[in-house]
Amino acid sequence: MATNTNASDAGQDIARHLEKGMKRNTYLELKPVGEARDLWFSAIEKSGFALGEEEVALPHARGRVTSRIVQANLSSPPFHAAAMDGIAVRAEETFGASAMHPLDLEVGRQAFWINTGQRLPSGCNAVIMIENLVAAPSGKSVRIERAAFPWQHVRKLGEDMVSSEILLAPGTRIGPYEMGALAAARVLTVPVCKKPVVAIIPSGSEIVPLMQASEDALIEGKCWPEFNSLIFASLVEEAGATAIVRDIVPDDPDIIQAAVRAALEDGADIVLLNAGSSAGSRDYTSHVIASLGEVFVHGVAVMPGKPAVLGLVDGHPVLGAPGYPVSATIVVEEFLLPLLARLQHTLAPSRPEATARLCQALPSRPGMEERIRVKLGDVDGTLMAVPLARGAGTVTSLSRADGMLTIPAASEGLDAGSVVNVSLLRSRERIRSALLAIGSHDNTLDLLDSLVRRRTSLGCSLTSVHVGSLGGLRAIEQGQCHLAGSHLLNMEDGVYNRKAIQDNLSVPVVLLRLVDRVQGFMVRPGNPLNIRGIQDLVREDIPFINRQRGSGTRVLLDCLLKKEGLKARDIRGYTAEEFTHMNVAAAVLSGRADVGLGVLASARALGLDFIPVGVEEYDLVIPKRFWDDERMQALLATIRSAEFKKQVEDMGGYGIEKTGEIVWEYEGRDRVA
Repeated sequence: MATNTNASDAGQDIARHLEKGMKRNTYLELKPVGEARDLWFSAIEKSGFALGEEEVALPHARGRVTSRIVQANLSSPPFHAAAMDGIAVRAEETFGASAMHPLDLEVGRQAFWINTGQRLPSGCNAVIMIENLVAAPSGKSVRIERAAFPWQHVRKLGEDMVSSEILLAPGTRIGPYEMGALAAARVLTVPVCKKPVVAIIPSGSEIVPLMQASEDALIEGKCWPEFNSLIFASLVEEAGATAIVRDIVPDDPDIIQAAVRAALEDGADIVLLNAGSSAGSRDYTSHVIASLGEVFVHGVAVMPGKPAVLGLVDGHPVLGAPGYPVSATIVVEEFLLPLLARLQHTLAPSRPEATARLCQALPSRPGMEERIRVKLGDVDGTLMAVPLARGAGTVTSLSRADGMLTIPAASEGLDAGSVVNVSLLRSRERIRSALLAIGSHDNTLDLLDSLVRRRTSLGCSLTSVHVGSLGGLRAIEQGQCHLAGSHLLNMEDGVYNRKAIQDNLSVPVVLLRLVDRVQGFMVRPGNPLNIRGIQDLVREDIPFINRQRGSGTRVLLDCLLKKEGLKARDIRGYTAEEFTHMNVAAAVLSGRADVGLGVLASARALGLDFIPVGVEEYDLVIPKRFWDDERMQALLATIRSAEFKKQVEDMGGYGIEKTGEIVWEYEGRDRVA
C-alpha cells in the first residue's frame, strides 16, 4: 500500500531516501490516458518485444489465440455422405417413378441401404428416405413412387469446408465452436500465440498475505491484507494470459529492484508492480524502473488511476499501479489489458455502451478525466444512473457497479438529469430485470435481493442505492426509480411517511410495510462512557456521528432533540454524517465516534451495545404504475413469504407483524410548478 504508519517511520524513510542519493518522487507531466498508452506501446514496439508462437495439441487449444492463418487439412465431409437413412441410388435410374407407375429397384444393384453419415457407394448421387420406400417381403427389391433428383439428401464432399480452405484468421480466440471446426478439418495441432506471462509483485511493508492476516491483527491495525493480486490475476487470466503472483516485498528499493530482476529471470514477459507508484516517501516504483531501464510515463490525467508508471526493463514492459484497489484496477484496465490483447493480436477489450440519465449531480475537477462507477435501473424505458461512492479505496464499488461513465477532462462535472454514455459492466438483460430502489438504507433490502433472485425464474433482482428517505421520495417524483425505502416521522402527529409523501409526491403510490424496527443509540461494548439517552449527546466529552440530511434517522433525531428542548449546535459531531446504519455502527466501533443513532440490527451485526429509543415504521413507497409489473409482484411475493419473515426475525431488532401489508394508498395530486 505504500502508506506511512507514523511520522517517525516517514522521517526515517525520507532520510534513507536521501542517503541513497534519491530525489523525492515527483510526477512527470500528466498525460491523457490515450497519449500515455500510445507512447508506451510505441516504445514496446521499437524495443522489438514480441511473444512469438507455439504449436499446441487441439485438446489444449481452447482459450488460446491463433498466431497465423489456420487452414483445413481435410475436406468436410471428406466424401459424399448420406444426409438421411434410406437407400442410395443413381437419380437418373429413378426418373419416371410415380404413384401411378411405381418403380421397383433391385437391392445391391440399383439400390443400396445406407445410414445417415455413411459414404455413398460408387456411382450413386442421391438418397431416398426410408419413409418413402416399400421393401419387398423377399428383401431383394424396394418400391418407390417418386423419382429422386441428383444430390437429393446428400452432403457433398467439401460442402462444409474444402481442404486448404482458410478456417481461422490470426487473432481468433478459440472457443468450443472453433474447436469443433478444427476437429472436423483434422487440424490436430494449432499455431497459437505464446501466452503472455505476467508477474504480479505486491509491495508494502504493512501488507501480509491474505490468508495469513488474522482478524485480530486487522482490527488492531497491525497489518493490511494483500488482495489486489487476486483482482489482477483474475483480470490477467480472463485476458488469456498467465498470472504469477510473486511474494510480497517490503518498501525497500533494493529489494523491489531484485524482485523485478528475479521475475524477469524466471520467465515473466511483463511485470506489474503494485503499490509505490505515487509520490510519497515510500513510493519507489518509478525509481526502481528507471534504475533498471526507462520510465516513459509517470502520472496520467485520470482519476482514479493517476499514479501510473509505464516503462521498459531489458526490453520487457513493466508497469506500476497504486495500492488502492479501484485506482489500481483502472491502471490495469487501461494499460495492461490492452497490451495483452495487442500481444495476442486480438482486439482490445471493450464493453457495450448505453445512454443513461444521471440521477445526481457529479462535480469534478477540470484537467482530469474521472471514471465513476454507477448503479443502473431501467425505469419506464429510460436507463437511470446512480453514482456509487467515489474513492480509490472503495473496493465494493467494483463489485456493485452496473456501469461506468467518464467525466471529460475539460468538464467541471455533470448536472443531475444529464444524458451520459455509460459502459456496461453487466448484461442489458440483467439490468432490465432489476428493480431499482433509491432511498433509506436497511439490511433487509440486501436480504430481499438474495431471496427474490432465488425464488423467481424471471431473473429478477433488487438494486438498492442509499440516499436517505427524502432523497428516495424525490427520486420517485422525478421518475428515477421503481420504489423507495422510507421512515420519515411527522413531528406533529407521530405518523410515519404519510405527511412526507403528501408534501413531496404528486404521483399515486402504495405504502407497503416492510418491517418495524428498533431505533436507538449505538455505543461501544460495555458502554464505557455510561451513555443513557438523548441528554448525554450534549456532553462535551462525547463525539456523535449523525446520518445525512433527508434521512429518516436524522428526522427522528431532530424530533427527539425538539422534544427534550436540546439544540443541535450543542452536539459535538452533529454535522458529521454517514449514509447507512452500518457505517454509523462502524464509526462507533472504530472509535471515530462514541455514539450514533441507528437500528438494533446494525448494532448487533458489529457487536455494539444498544440503548433503544423506540420502534419506527420502515415502509416501501411504490408508484402505482409499477404495482402490476411482474418484477414487482415477484418482490411482493418474496416479502410476504414465510422464508423472508423467518430470516428477518433471525436478524434481530425487527418486527414483522405487518410485513407485506398495504398500510396506505395515496392518489397523488396536481404537480405544483
